[in-house]
Amino acid sequence: MSTAHTTSQQRSSLLQKNIIASVLAKGWSAIIVFLTVPVTLRCLGEYNNGVWLTISSVMLWIDNFDIGLGNGLRNKLAIYLARGEEQRARSLISSTFAMLVLIIIPVMLLLFVLIITTDTYHLLNVELEMVNDLDRILMVTVFFVCTTFIFKLIGNIYMGLQLPAVSNMLIATGQTLMFIGTFIVYKSGSHSLLHIAMVNTLSPLLVYLLAYPYTFFFRFPRLRPAISLVNLREAREVISMGVQFFVLQISGVVLFMTSNILISKLFTPSMVTPYQIAYRYFSIMLVAFTVICMPFWNATTDAYERGDLQWIHRATRKLRLMTVGIFVSMIVMILLSNFVYSVWIGQGITIDICMSITVAIYIFILIYSMRYSYFINGIGKLRLQLIFSVTAAILFIPLAYIVVRWTGSIIWFIAVMCFVNLPGLIVNKIQFRKLIKGQAKGIWNQ
Repeated sequence: MSTAHTTSQQRSSLLQKNIIASVLAKGWSAIIVFLTVPVTLRCLGEYNNGVWLTISSVMLWIDNFDIGLGNGLRNKLAIYLARGEEQRARSLISSTFAMLVLIIIPVMLLLFVLIITTDTYHLLNVELEMVNDLDRILMVTVFFVCTTFIFKLIGNIYMGLQLPAVSNMLIATGQTLMFIGTFIVYKSGSHSLLHIAMVNTLSPLLVYLLAYPYTFFFRFPRLRPAISLVNLREAREVISMGVQFFVLQISGVVLFMTSNILISKLFTPSMVTPYQIAYRYFSIMLVAFTVICMPFWNATTDAYERGDLQWIHRATRKLRLMTVGIFVSMIVMILLSNFVYSVWIGQGITIDICMSITVAIYIFILIYSMRYSYFINGIGKLRLQLIFSVTAAILFIPLAYIVVRWTGSIIWFIAVMCFVNLPGLIVNKIQFRKLIKGQAKGIWNQ
């Protein structure tokens, strides 16, 4: 049996194990999220819950201030390990940690200054009599999220090692702690937005803080970061790839994460809640597909680096069948949506069937696009994704404002989200086919 064939089998075996473990971890996460939503809603009420969802959306921006270093690291780490360059991989990890610290400290200080000097109630369209100590809530949230920003790189390291299941388990553990804390706050009767904010932001940080010594002193001591190994050249290389991922991430934030903020501004904070409930319901399929796709990212990097295009062909056929299965499942979810909502959150909030349908269409567009983009990301040919993602991000906010002012409908707002993502989906599909057939030239191969 050839070495190439053995490597292909090992890659496929590792992929299968990670998919199974990731499905279990993400399945548990989905259960926890479903349980957390009604508990948080009962704890805070519809208005304060909408405020917390809006704050959470703002905090998600911080995740993207790493200028793509996390995704750049996972790709470079997979390449170095495929070549057997472990010392260079260790220097890469050390340099990336150092860069994250240098990035997040000024960002955190700037956010503190903005919170102190800005009318945050007006900025987030929050009524003073409905929420106490908004500035304090934001300060605590920013501190914990910024600290997590550094240590969550551990998840990217496991992805670069082709062990995304471990990253998913870390996330699931943090969400479990989050649910336990939320339940305790609810049962205590405090119903404090500050306490909910602390529970939601401190829980994942604790998990990563515990994972750090386990990862670098027990599991992979050969990859342990050290200040003496910080190398500006390694930092520049990961930044050159990371910047492209950063632009994609920022575009994704504009397209996906600002929806809560825009709904709060264009409608009311209370309108965020039904949208988020519908989104979380249908995003079960997005999470499921992400679990399946995520291991393919760095497995693709490894296969492409070794010239194993046949493995990529076989892998994409499996994902094609998976996409069809998800499409059928989402139709069933639409038919059952009203029943599920009533069981899940009770009768207090009504979600129109048209909202469920448009959110489902939006989620499927994302899934179908991911079916190609994860392979393209693994290969590192990002130029076209950059162009279409940035264009969609630029168009989204003004189009959303125009459409909402014209129609006054949140359904049309979600329709805009669908519309701006369609061109990127089409281009991803064409580029992927060109790449795996060896026909990609010019911008299709950049």
